[in-house]
Amino acid sequence: MTCWRRPAAWNEAGVWDPAPPSAAEQAPVEEPAGLVPGGDRLIPRPGRSQGPKSGPSPVDRARPGSKHHIITDGQGIPLAVSLTGGNRNDVTQLLPLLDKIPPVAGVVGRPRRRPDMLFADRGYDHDKYRRLLRQRGIRPAIAERGQPHGTGLGAFRWIVERTISWLHGFRRLRIRWERRDDIHEAFLGLAVCLITRQHVQRLC
Repeated sequence: MTCWRRPAAWNEAGVWDPAPPSAAEQAPVEEPAGLVPGGDRLIPRPGRSQGPKSGPSPVDRARPGSKHHIITDGQGIPLAVSLTGGNRNDVTQLLPLLDKIPPVAGVVGRPRRRPDMLFADRGYDHDKYRRLLRQRGIRPAIAERGQPHGTGLGAFRWIVERTISWLHGFRRLRIRWERRDDIHEAFLGLAVCLITRQHVQRLC
């Protein structure tokens, strides 16, 4: 909260010396991003249009909202996360999440960058993405629409649901209060670090 209240004062005092802005950052914008005084704290600038990572939520009367996408390992440790608008289909983030998985060091040779198998629910039931996963050497285990339960995939998919529950246990992620995408993504990354730290402590 200290960092939230005092960035303007720290900028004026020259606490840090930011790098010179790029040409894209110097381009004029209609509504510059920033914070404005609001009582005893700084609040997001009012009246800004919703960003590209927010959209009408189909489960909340089309109110502007965001959606968290996450991929984990078999123990529930987050490997990659992303933020999109509430109206984005889950399957659109399948390949971007796989591309964001960092390399995992192991035996001598090239580090692992792809899992052997991917478990997913019916929201990812598309033949196109099954084909793309197989091209990457990943075996898809995705539930099919219209088929009865009992495939056994629930024994694995509950792990990522548990991680999402941990993620939304953080108050700043349960409801998005930030207008700026980068601020909310910062909280999202911090939560992932805390969840991973708990797993590491348990292993040690």
